[in-house]
Order: sequence, then C-alpha cells, then structure tokens
Amino acid sequence: MSKGTLYIISAPSGAGKTSLVKALLDRDPKVCVSVSHTTRSARPGEVDGKDYHFVSTEQFDAMINDAAFLEFAEVFTNKYGTSHQWVKDTLAEDRDVILEIDWQGAQQIRRLVPDAVSIFILPPSRQALEQRLTNRGQDSQEVIDHRMHQAVGEMSHYHEFDFLVINDDFDTALNELAAIFIAGRQKLQQQDARHNQMITELLA
Repeated sequence: MSKGTLYIISAPSGAGKTSLVKALLDRDPKVCVSVSHTTRSARPGEVDGKDYHFVSTEQFDAMINDAAFLEFAEVFTNKYGTSHQWVKDTLAEDRDVILEIDWQGAQQIRRLVPDAVSIFILPPSRQALEQRLTNRGQDSQEVIDHRMHQAVGEMSHYHEFDFLVINDDFDTALNELAAIFIAGRQKLQQQDARHNQMITELLA
C-alpha cells in the first residue's frame, strides 16, 4: 500500500513556521496538516473541522481513555490532541501529514512513530525574532519578553530534529522546506510501494 510520511515541524513563536507551512500547502497538494481536537472555544472566524475539531472536556477525556490520540497536551487549561486514526488513514492515502507541535510533543511522536521525520525552524538571529514578535503589534513588551525567554528554551532542542531550516529569506526557507518533502517521497520504501506493478513488470 502506498504510504505517506509523517512530518513534525517545530519552531519558537515568531520564527515563521505558520507562514512557511501555509505556503508549502499552497505549493504541494500532497501535503496536509493534521487538524487537532481541542477543548477550547472557537475564536471568531474559526471553522469546526477546518481549524480544529472543537469538543467538550468530557469528549476529549473519553478519547484519551479510548487511546484515540497519537499525542495530546494541556496548554493554558485547554487540551489539544492529534487523532491517531485520521493520521493513519491519511498516510495510507499516500499523503504527507504535518504535525505542528512543540519539542515536547515531538518527543512523544518519535517514541510512537520512529520513522516520523522532524524539522526545526530557526530565525536568523535573536534580534530578528524579537523584531518579528514586535511587528505583530498584538502583544505588550512584557508578553514579548516572556515569549523571547520561552523561545530560547525551545530553540535549545533544535539538535533533536532531523532537519534544520533557517528562516532568514522566506523564499529560500520555503524552497528548502519543500525540498525535504520532495526528497522524502523518493525513498526506496515509498517508491517501491507506489510503483510496485511497474517495477515488477520491469524485472519480469
């Protein structure tokens, strides 16, 4: 059976992960992002099933008891989880799946899915990172300082990942990210599954 690859993408806030992943999805139709289940309320403009699967705490806990999550975490009193079955079904359709999770979630996934490919995105400098956080115009300096402190801790785990992309020039970083996905599909296991009949006929 054809099989896609599970990718983990992590980055500190402000490194540009969300923009890079969105641009990659626009470019590559074989890539999709896992839609998490969450217990938090939908924000204005968010669509159930598209942005998140919005569920009650009771529903979420029932899914935990049923071992329905590949990984889950609690963030600021809200719970987030990745459906194991959805990931399995999507990979079986020969699509690559991205999990946008932090380094702790990445550690969970590596234990459960050893062949998952992990990518860490870094900013080119601390100054650039702080400037990007400031340019958002959404947070106070106190919040920005806190995010910068958190970012340093997150970035210290970069060496745990398979690939490192430096988001200095956006187009360059996007091309480098896309290249990882393209190269991954040429691995023997994936190509053998996709083209088994052709290869069988070539060797007959």
